[in-house]
Amino acid sequence: MRDVLISDFGGVLTTPLQDGFLAYQDEAGISLEELGTAMARAADEHGDHPLFMLERGEISETEFWARLERHVGTHFDLDRLRALFFECLQPNTPMIEFVRELRAGGIRAALLTNNVREWQPLWRGKLPEVDELFEVIVDSAFVGLRKPDPAIYTLTLERLGDVAAERCVFVDDIDVNCATARDLGMTAVRFESADQAIPEIRAAFSPN
Repeated sequence: MRDVLISDFGGVLTTPLQDGFLAYQDEAGISLEELGTAMARAADEHGDHPLFMLERGEISETEFWARLERHVGTHFDLDRLRALFFECLQPNTPMIEFVRELRAGGIRAALLTNNVREWQPLWRGKLPEVDELFEVIVDSAFVGLRKPDPAIYTLTLERLGDVAAERCVFVDDIDVNCATARDLGMTAVRFESADQAIPEIRAAFSPN
């Protein structure tokens, strides 16, 4: 019997993250391709991808952008870029209301997010009811792990009271994150839109 929802935050409970990244591109005057190249060079320099290190809380947001600046020759206005990103990120109301419906029907829920330590007040501000909707919140930047590392999924199960993976429906907008969930025994729904995901999630929780 499946009775636990594990949901991603950005791109599932919000509008697509790509909107914010494209706003970065326009504001900074640097393409996403150039940013990707800078990240690859920073990864070569430091031995790991800077975004992964940021999302595991191993480097600060300031250090992340400093590493990229060294490879693009452009200074980033950190406060402006952060503000712009969250201006573009809006709640996905149909999905939030669906989680509320599931909770009212007895489904347990956890939030599992790859995120940035300095962003916690900002993303929580986009979802003020987060502690009402989710009994467990696992934020990569505070646990030193990030999806798709199986360890962060296992940690989430432990914090839910050592529930079995087979009881869980996992929802994420990234294929590789869903693949890990399936490998662990969860039912995974790859989020593309609320119209697509809600019926799939509902079906996953329906008795066979």
